[in-house]
Amino acid sequence: MNDIRILGPLILLLITGCGGIQAPSSEASPTPQLSGRLELTGSSTIAPLVTEIAKRFELKHPEVRVDVQTGGSGKGIADVRNGTADIGMASRALAEDEQDLTIHPIAVDGVGIIVHSSNPIPELTAEQIVGIYRGESNNWSEVGGPDLQITVVHKAEGRATLEVFLEYFDLENPSIKADVIVGDNEHGIKTVAGTKGAIGYVSIGTAEADIQAGVPIRLLPLAAVEATTKNVGNGSFPMSRPLNLVTADSPGDLARQFITYCQSEEVHDLVVSQYFVPVTP
Repeated sequence: MNDIRILGPLILLLITGCGGIQAPSSEASPTPQLSGRLELTGSSTIAPLVTEIAKRFELKHPEVRVDVQTGGSGKGIADVRNGTADIGMASRALAEDEQDLTIHPIAVDGVGIIVHSSNPIPELTAEQIVGIYRGESNNWSEVGGPDLQITVVHKAEGRATLEVFLEYFDLENPSIKADVIVGDNEHGIKTVAGTKGAIGYVSIGTAEADIQAGVPIRLLPLAAVEATTKNVGNGSFPMSRPLNLVTADSPGDLARQFITYCQSEEVHDLVVSQYFVPVTP
């Protein structure tokens, strides 16, 4: 009897102390740390926003590097197709011959007509804008403004703002009589700000930011609607466009996770800070 009392605790000790007999753990496996490099190219309108989002994403994932380069929406789409970029940036919808790609909307922007801040013209009709860009009106006095030569500022091929502008006003690019051809939004704004008789068209978000910074330009209403990000957001401003990330059909895991982050509420403050309107996919 004494031997049984001694062996009982000994057996229990051997069972509980054995490494092979343990209660299952309730702790979940740790989430794998993201790592790698992403290459993004395309729209100069989207690039500043994506650059800020990338900085925040890299802080969350220190082993990730995101490289953002511009060159226009057309370049972003071409680079995704030929594999030189993981993600393209396109500030327009996909064309019919680009439907093999996938778009991921991250914000909405408007395209607005800008003039020098000293130009007193209150508004232009669509017909007047078309006449100016076709070279049919060459002086502001012909459209209700001062006696001042008009300088037509136009966008280069491959720029999404060009395509949005042409589509809205039903214009063909060869019919445009431009005095100056510019690239990105800041180039267009700088040109108009430096030429009192100039007219151009740029991202409303970029123009609003520059106006607040004291750049001498002014956004004109379009179809009697003020050119503001607020009106872009509520859908009342007529010349607006989606800001998209673009991928091939099967992007890698890192690209997918970055896109999801770009669409999340975590970065809506960055979207608003760039004077764009957040979207919820």
